[in-house]
Amino acid sequence: MHNIGILRDLVVILLVSMPVLLLFNRFKLPAITGYLFTGVLIGPYALGLVKGGEEIKIMAEIGVILLMFTIGIEFSISKLIKMKNLLLFSGGMQVSLTIFISGLVFYFVGQTLTQSIFLGMLISLSSTVIVLKMLVDKNELDTPHGKISVGIAIFQDMAIVPMLILLPILASREEFSIAGVAGRIVASFGAVAAILIAAKVIMPRFILLIARLRSREAFTMGVLLIALGVGYITGLFGLSFSIGAFIAGVIISESEFSHEITAEILPFKDVFNSIFFVSVGLLLNVDFLLEHSILITSVVLGIVSVKSLIIVAIVLLMKYPLRIGIVSGVALAQIGEFSFVLIQEGINLELISGFYFNVFLASTIFTLILTPFLTQFTHYATIRITNALDKRKDKKAETDEVGKVKLSGHVVIAGFGVNGKNLARTLKEAGIPYIVIEMNPDSVLHYKSQGESIIYGDITRKEIHHAVNMEKARVVVLAISDPASTQTATRLIKSDFPKAHLIARTRYLSEIETLRNLGADEVIPEEFETSLQIFSRVMHKYHIPINIIMRQVALLRGESYSMMRRDTEEAPQLIHLDEILAQGLTEVYYMNPANILAGKSIKELDLRARTKATIIALIRNDVVLTNPSGSENIMPGDSVVITGTHQAVDLAIDLLDDGLPAKSH
Repeated sequence: MHNIGILRDLVVILLVSMPVLLLFNRFKLPAITGYLFTGVLIGPYALGLVKGGEEIKIMAEIGVILLMFTIGIEFSISKLIKMKNLLLFSGGMQVSLTIFISGLVFYFVGQTLTQSIFLGMLISLSSTVIVLKMLVDKNELDTPHGKISVGIAIFQDMAIVPMLILLPILASREEFSIAGVAGRIVASFGAVAAILIAAKVIMPRFILLIARLRSREAFTMGVLLIALGVGYITGLFGLSFSIGAFIAGVIISESEFSHEITAEILPFKDVFNSIFFVSVGLLLNVDFLLEHSILITSVVLGIVSVKSLIIVAIVLLMKYPLRIGIVSGVALAQIGEFSFVLIQEGINLELISGFYFNVFLASTIFTLILTPFLTQFTHYATIRITNALDKRKDKKAETDEVGKVKLSGHVVIAGFGVNGKNLARTLKEAGIPYIVIEMNPDSVLHYKSQGESIIYGDITRKEIHHAVNMEKARVVVLAISDPASTQTATRLIKSDFPKAHLIARTRYLSEIETLRNLGADEVIPEEFETSLQIFSRVMHKYHIPINIIMRQVALLRGESYSMMRRDTEEAPQLIHLDEILAQGLTEVYYMNPANILAGKSIKELDLRARTKATIIALIRNDVVLTNPSGSENIMPGDSVVITGTHQAVDLAIDLLDDGLPAKSH
């Protein structure tokens, strides 16, 4: 009967999770908050459908181990080096300052030093899952605030490892001494290093062994054994199980089997992680929440404010605009999933009391739920706020500097990514004057030192528009990756400078009408420009004449892609390609000297019988040999003129290509 109870709990979790997740997905809320809400709803303090037994906690622990294992697999030293400025400076500052300031507050309200540090650690971490989901949904990964948010979130994920190592030291009942703490830190990191070395020697051989069995079941079991086994070994050394799983993941990340291992482990990770977050929700005491609602509301506001302000200060220190700091700060203002990992360890080590645990749990859930709404509001509110702050000294310095450059009939380029750089290079070669507006201060300093016409500024700010003589610009190109900023800039520029021809880049076709309605003269959606490129290449492979391909593309572009969108009653009429394909064509094939068929006669090739295509001419040394006889040899370097239907010509070319070396195909 005891086993039936466990099964019943799992059935209830799955049964309630499905409609809750569907509801949260409908309102575009993260799945994590759905799982937490499910736990609260079915927990002992609400409907009481699940009591949250020891078995659920064990499955939740497995979820954490698998989560840390996959984080380790995704750990990339080279990627971290590329992001070192954003990652180490912004992430390091954020984690350090949050722990220090939060810890100081808790210390002054009566917590011990070790408990204050622990609570500061909990608050310092944000939800990478929620941050990434919001950025991906809004297509903002490549924006300045997107890169900053991801950089800080990745550093926080890395910080969980030393934090887990330090927890047993914080929980130690020994008298505090610098020498004693230093010794325990060295011992802990020494144990991790020893496990890391041993795993690096043994694990690659073990993975190769199970891979050679060519059994998916054996491979999956072997991967689970590695993740759970190394976690168990670190537990024997007095460290967290999660540390061992992370070490195993890091070792595997260097293996050629890492992608297959990730594919095998992800389903298990997702299932156990969902149970983990549900189990956290089970712990929320609804009566406690109602009784201490004012305190919890104050804590939520305090956490969001402190974390946001710290990130704003860091972003301003990095010389990004205030708007970027506010948006980044709000995006990372919640408490993340790894804090739940820490708090579970903290409970086991008695680092947190029941009262503070309940306050933390309720506050965390509310910060997670509030984040998407706060972020949505912040995007548009900050643009208006920062536009009102036109007396800032740094912005006045920008205006003074640019005002010295007298431009007229020029191009204004907003954003200096790949598209902006390519456009600037082309304009420079054509002798057309231009100026670039870029928000990354490092990029501005770098390219300005190379003589590039570039300034630091935010395209959504009116004083920057005047600074680059927007009133005299002939063309304005918005090549930025921030949809909200693109829309705001379009509205402001076309309102103040209607004569400027504004070209906006967007990622998706769905944004065309919005930008058109805001006044954009031309909108270039990358999504369908890519489709047109693919379309052109496919048509070329079917030997559609180039002028026909160009006409098709021009029709699609000329109608703002309306035929592809199918949102208008009158779509441009394309030429019937099936009629073209049914007709014959002539193609020229170059006989590569490396082709083993070179030197053979037309009769030996026998293309007409084998493919129904006909060789009607040979071009040799600029001399055209028309209607060659069957005895005529096709020499290296000849151009062979072939005629026939599309299918026949394709078969003939494939047959001739068979004579080429493999790597020449």
